[in-house]
This record gives sequence, structure tokens and C-alpha cells, in this order.
Amino acid sequence: MKKNIYSILRGKFLISDDSFKNWRIIIFISALAIVMIASSHSADKKVHEIARLTNEVKELRSAFVDGRSTLMRLKMESTIIKKVAKKDIKISEIPPTKIRVRSQQE
Repeated sequence: MKKNIYSILRGKFLISDDSFKNWRIIIFISALAIVMIASSHSADKKVHEIARLTNEVKELRSAFVDGRSTLMRLKMESTIIKKVAKKDIKISEIPPTKIRVRSQQE
């Protein structure tokens, strides 16, 4: 048991006569590790991109709501009356009437 542990620690399995199959396994495992690390980095990059886009969506949504509320305030009748009063235009106290045009066929 001690000889096997010492031979592994000293690296005899890498320099012995049948070490070619050991090197193939080591290279294969190393390649798999590199692929796994690259995949992990790619997944982390996508997670960060998703978080950034989520924050951007929240900011744009709040800007939209703010713009919509500003527009609603500008469209209110009281706001329009104040802006038009500066130009000496007043609201008519007589309500509008409908004009009906009768066609000749009737």
C-alpha cells in the first residue's frame, strides 16, 4: 500500500513503460476541465448580462410611467385653461351644438 502511494506521489505512473494510456487520460481530463471552465465563464457572463438588462428595463419602465403621468397632467383641462389664459383666450360658456347635414336623398 505504501509503495503505491509513494509511486503516485513521485509520478512513476507518468514515466513508466505503459504511461502512454495514463497520459491520454490526463490530457482528456484536462481538456474536459478547460471546457467546463469556459462553459462556466460563459454562463456567468450571461447571468450578468441578464441582470444588467433587467435593471435597464426597470429604469425604462419607470421613465415611461413618469412620462405618462406628465402627459396626463398636461392634458388636464385645468392645465390647458392656465396655459391658454396667458394668451387671453377664455372658455366658452355656451356649449357646442351639433350640426346635422341632411342629404338630398332623405
